[in-house]
Amino acid sequence: MDTSTLINDIRRAVTFDASFYRQAANDDRYSQQALLIVMIVAGLSGIGAFLSSLFSGNFVGAFVGLVLGVGFAIIGYFVWVYVIQYVGAQFFQGRATAPQLQRTLGYAYAPTVLGFFSFIPCLGGLIALAGSLWALACGFFAVREVHQLDDGKTLLTVIIGWVVVMVLAAIVGLIGAIFGAGAMGLGALFGR
Repeated sequence: MDTSTLINDIRRAVTFDASFYRQAANDDRYSQQALLIVMIVAGLSGIGAFLSSLFSGNFVGAFVGLVLGVGFAIIGYFVWVYVIQYVGAQFFQGRATAPQLQRTLGYAYAPTVLGFFSFIPCLGGLIALAGSLWALACGFFAVREVHQLDDGKTLLTVIIGWVVVMVLAAIVGLIGAIFGAGAMGLGALFGR
């Protein structure tokens, strides 16, 4: 894999290049690269969550944040793909297949790498949110091109998928908070 080509493809995806999304949808060679992008983004976002908890003095919570952050970023990507596939195909007669959406939305997921900066006090959460919204916008272009839907149907499809992922993120965040608080309680109990 050529790194400069990968970086150029990411640049095209995050600048809403519709021709790139059509190209990636119809070329199986983009599948591994899209998954690689998702795993790199997940790893960096998990590191951001780890640093955020670590700086607040909660090592166990930091470790839980790392594991949950990486795991959820990858799971969230697949949930987003399959919800968009289902909604677009079932409700709006979209034409995309799941593998086409995995490729294109893998590239559209790239801006969520800004989640790495979540450890920065005050601004980190806003930077991560900006990355999520940017990925949502990229997802709009990917879905519009691949499902071949009009703007209104594309917007509904992408937002429904995003809402499902955000609800799951809130649930995972709650679970992480419970485990993090439980770990802090055990640490206090044993004097650590």
